[in-house]
Amino acid sequence: MVTRRQALAGSAAAVAAVAFAGRTATAAGSPSQHADALIVGHGLSGLVAACELAARGKKVVIVDQESEKNLGGQAFWSLGGLFFIDSPEQRLMGIRDTLDDARRDWMTTAGFDRGADRRDGEDYWARRWAEKYLEFAAGEKRDWLAGMGVSWVPVVGWAERGTGRRRDPGNSVPRFHMTLGTGPGIVEPFERRVREFQRAGLVRFRFGHRVDELLTVGGAVTGVAGTVLADHGAPRGRAGTREPVAGFELRAPLVIVASGGIGGNQDLVRKYWPARLGTPPAFMVTGVPAHVDGRMLDITARAGGRLVNRDRMWHYTEGLRNHSPIWPGHGIRVLAAPSSMWFDATGRRFPSPGIPSLDTLGTLELIQKTGHGHSWFVLNREIIAKEFILSGSEQNPELTAKNLPAYLASRTRGVPAPVQAFVDRGPDFVTARTIGELAGKMNRLAGNDLLNADELRRQVAHRDAEARKPQSTDPGIRQIRRSRAYTGDNLFRTTELKPITDAGAGPLIAIKMNILTRKSLGGLQTDLSGRVIGGDGQPVPGLFAVGEAAGFGGGGYHGYRALEGTFLGGCLFTGRQTGRAAARML
Repeated sequence: MVTRRQALAGSAAAVAAVAFAGRTATAAGSPSQHADALIVGHGLSGLVAACELAARGKKVVIVDQESEKNLGGQAFWSLGGLFFIDSPEQRLMGIRDTLDDARRDWMTTAGFDRGADRRDGEDYWARRWAEKYLEFAAGEKRDWLAGMGVSWVPVVGWAERGTGRRRDPGNSVPRFHMTLGTGPGIVEPFERRVREFQRAGLVRFRFGHRVDELLTVGGAVTGVAGTVLADHGAPRGRAGTREPVAGFELRAPLVIVASGGIGGNQDLVRKYWPARLGTPPAFMVTGVPAHVDGRMLDITARAGGRLVNRDRMWHYTEGLRNHSPIWPGHGIRVLAAPSSMWFDATGRRFPSPGIPSLDTLGTLELIQKTGHGHSWFVLNREIIAKEFILSGSEQNPELTAKNLPAYLASRTRGVPAPVQAFVDRGPDFVTARTIGELAGKMNRLAGNDLLNADELRRQVAHRDAEARKPQSTDPGIRQIRRSRAYTGDNLFRTTELKPITDAGAGPLIAIKMNILTRKSLGGLQTDLSGRVIGGDGQPVPGLFAVGEAAGFGGGGYHGYRALEGTFLGGCLFTGRQTGRAAARML
């Protein structure tokens, strides 16, 4: 009788035979190449790079440890936000934007301070990638994507808007363009093109192939080796099997690492947690699937690649435990407007920039100073109905289905269904009719008595009194008025300024906000052709990196902070630039 393991091993042997089809031996007995380029990772940046290579007649093999169901990687789960400069959508909303304004915002926000002017500095190539990306976002980026059928919600979002003071980080104008189709809408045109190249014989996939080593000869990367994993049919986003059934080797003149960052691996997040932010929180939720494990970064470093800025990360401060988790510790990020009050774990209202939508890293610093890993939103039903957007393709069904009228209607007709599901079933939500009742429920949820009902009531009453003053200097009230001065926010994102305790706006809602792991801002250092830089400052022959594995360009083109809409954008840009450069070198 043939056992299940023997059957799997036999299947794996067949897979390996296909992988090695056409291999011949050289005079020295070493195998010949299997493709012009190998791409490790079938996420967005890898698909874009494959398209650019195949469009120029190059043969590509895409290798990924996950199954075919996960094609598109974590980009599939994203909201699909993209950063554009002086777009038609901005002009429609009356937003005046220029490349110079965007460059000032980016460089102020990034805070490059690690040798940006020295060729051996960690920020040297990062800042140069940032400059090129800004030109791309102000130039052909939108037309390039629109030519493939991508379109956007006409109302531009205002993410990471900062305090509004010129020298503070943030977007001085709205630049966050939500894609019709969300993340899947960004992935689709590249997946479609790669499938066409696959049918033409230019692209081959090796799903369930985990790379364990980059092969080198004389310091040059010449291929990959690893393990074929059994496929047990796990759905997208859920952890696949790690059961080994065979080994494999593939060889090519060029290897492009497109394996993503570390956001799904809390052990690595904690290992590289920045010292400037103190001890990492004891509890965090995870914003990306478990396969975003960071393992290829150290594998690439062992082959000579230089890893830089590993302590720069982009973790959100408004993370919810998912009531219906897909991957372990699955968290959802809230994109809120400024009307919610934000308190630390002890019930003290945060000062600026601890106001929703202003400054993620600034708020994370405030939270970390408290010594507690969570914080609280206090709001009401009227605020949550208009101001809450949940990040993720699965949390925005109308937008993901490209049904713009239905999506806009969902923003103006009561609490959207996905948001209401969290109010009803989310483990981090409590509702009440009075502040006293709310405070009691908040303490019970947190399992402590840190919150004092009288103090919470006093702070809410102060804010509500300020809401009635036309010239209030309260930072939160000023940010609400700033938001409502922008037409897009006034129509779809920010509620009318009124007391939180307004009788007609209830019930009151409190939300326990957790730190949510998401993006690596550092990574493999690359030059403007995507070639990975080695410890000697020179490119490692045959080795390239794209997307989050490359810190979205150069080993960290965001610096310390992101302006948002720049993660998918970095995957698109590095995949495009590197794929084209690699094709020229073949």
